[in-house]
Amino acid sequence: MAPSLRDIVSQATSFISQLPLLGGGSDSFQPPSDVSFYDPLTSGPSCPIDGPVSCHNSTPIAEPNSCCFVYPGGKILLTQFWDQQVHAGGAEEDWTLHGLWPDLCDGTYDQFCNMTPQYHNITAVLEQHGQHELVQFMDRYWLASSGPNSRLWEHEFNKHGTCINTLAPACYGDSHKPGLEVVDYFQRAAALFRTLDTYHALQTAGIVPRPRKHYPLADVQAALEKYSGGKVVLRCGGRRDVLHEAWYVYFIRGSLQTGDFIPAQDRGGKEEDAGNCAPWIKYLPKRHPRGADL
Repeated sequence: MAPSLRDIVSQATSFISQLPLLGGGSDSFQPPSDVSFYDPLTSGPSCPIDGPVSCHNSTPIAEPNSCCFVYPGGKILLTQFWDQQVHAGGAEEDWTLHGLWPDLCDGTYDQFCNMTPQYHNITAVLEQHGQHELVQFMDRYWLASSGPNSRLWEHEFNKHGTCINTLAPACYGDSHKPGLEVVDYFQRAAALFRTLDTYHALQTAGIVPRPRKHYPLADVQAALEKYSGGKVVLRCGGRRDVLHEAWYVYFIRGSLQTGDFIPAQDRGGKEEDAGNCAPWIKYLPKRHPRGADL
């Protein structure tokens, strides 16, 4: 069996902010210890450490400070799938990446924006910038349900990444080279994903895949929110009783490239409505593909 996400990142360090939680009193969020820090390879904006948090500014943000403030999509969702079967080269414990989405502050969202150019050769762009290990990681954890993984990556960047204003070429100044925004988007998404070992979080709470057992939705949500320090939206398939997706909600202080991800304390808006699970849900074991050598 392939190593789990927890095995792969067990020596990494945290990049999630340990600032006091927004609206959460004086307690500070202590992120999981087995997480990854991304030191950008690009010359993106250098931002002040005391800048406003996205969706929490009291006054409009003016140029050039807009490169240090994520807007209008200031609510960032790291979304994961619990796939129905074990992927080739994967493990039974794998949750996989769905995307990194910049929702508007009310929980609605824009899509296919023009803040950064669209790309249709994500693998080639990443490898051109020396991101071979990232591509390998994505081929393990950022997986399409059908068709090539690169098609999903292209869709996620062009639909969501192009709506993140701090990835605009102008924010890189004269040093911008085509594709740097692609590197930053996928590196940042992968780094945040590494902080969120959903399988381990549920296992710690005694919630493990079983073929017929039902778990209270409230217990599943509480386990993930305790682990991540912020709000989580759950999505289910079947008759809304089969756990399928987890959306972790964040705000950002600074740019997407280098900013602090701060766990949101309120799903709010449309995200609250997006959770579609029944009060009791199943967390099904993965199936092994027939004849597959895993």
